[in-house]
Amino acid sequence: MTRTTPPRPLDVEDVFPALSAHRRTTTRLHPRQGVAKAEESSLAGPLLWPADEPWPVCTAVHTKDTGHRPADVRLKRRILAEARGRDFSDEERRILDAMNPGRHAPDLRDEDPLPLLAVAQLYTRDVPDLVGPEGHDLLQVFWCPFEVHGPDRTIDVVLKWRRSQEVGDVLADQPEPPVAGREECVPTPCVLHPEQVVEHEYLGLLSEELQDEIADWEEGLLDEEVDDEDAYDSSTPQSYDTYEEYETAMARARAEEEYEVDYMGDLSIAPGWKVGGFASWHLTDPAPVDCAVCGTPMPPLLTVDKWECDGGSRSWLPLEDRDSADDPDVIDPVGVYLGRGLMRVHTCPVEPAHPHRLSFQ
Repeated sequence: MTRTTPPRPLDVEDVFPALSAHRRTTTRLHPRQGVAKAEESSLAGPLLWPADEPWPVCTAVHTKDTGHRPADVRLKRRILAEARGRDFSDEERRILDAMNPGRHAPDLRDEDPLPLLAVAQLYTRDVPDLVGPEGHDLLQVFWCPFEVHGPDRTIDVVLKWRRSQEVGDVLADQPEPPVAGREECVPTPCVLHPEQVVEHEYLGLLSEELQDEIADWEEGLLDEEVDDEDAYDSSTPQSYDTYEEYETAMARARAEEEYEVDYMGDLSIAPGWKVGGFASWHLTDPAPVDCAVCGTPMPPLLTVDKWECDGGSRSWLPLEDRDSADDPDVIDPVGVYLGRGLMRVHTCPVEPAHPHRLSFQ
């Protein structure tokens, strides 16, 4: 099934022609829970991994024997989803009560290699904005599911680019770590519905003149809304026989309210898991992310987001999901929460093989 982002509430380049110099495409991945094949793009799905190639491992020294079993995390999410709207069965309650973090791999020492967790597999044929080393058409993303790496004590991400046509026999029994530091480090298997859309640069990175123009425009929209709300209504207040009738009328009135357009929420940067596009700096001041080898500014390659969209970016919800706008499997299909909700993997546009960098929001 495809996913279609609704047209933006207005053509922002018509209002601000200067923004045409600050546009970029991104591919929204639109993950939805499901199991893909090794020949398909996916999150946490089986990888097109050669049977004769070693699986990547974490060699950093840190606690590796204690945490959550990835299989338990996925089972817990499945039980919670199936029981939504009803009480747990006795069997479901028994299973959930038995799931606790603990020392589930007592023989694993801190210095032992830990299999990395397969996070994403992306084919360039599916993801138009996926650009890697020349001749490579497949990106495989891994991470160690413990947020203990480096001076900032973050997750450690490993990227593997390959030529899919060179893969022979595929590894059937693909390893995974026996434990994860947090449940939110374990992605739920998802199929993808890639869609390319247009974004515009983060507001704080535009020229001061353009920022002021946008601020004045947004203030004008708010003034118009206040004027409309202050208009005198001489009609007799409606009375309702039941509370249910009142709630239905209020919901209808809210649905008919004019949508409040906002540059950052509706016209700038798409939310959710995506490839390419711009970086949002909504929690901190913008920070340069430059290549450590050649100094070139590094755009985001992959954005890992907790939400498909949130209350401030609801206009980006795909048309196909409008009837499921409050479904957790639509709004938070992957179950991953890193940093304060968003992590980006940046790569060098001059030489993608240069070391990547991470940024968090």
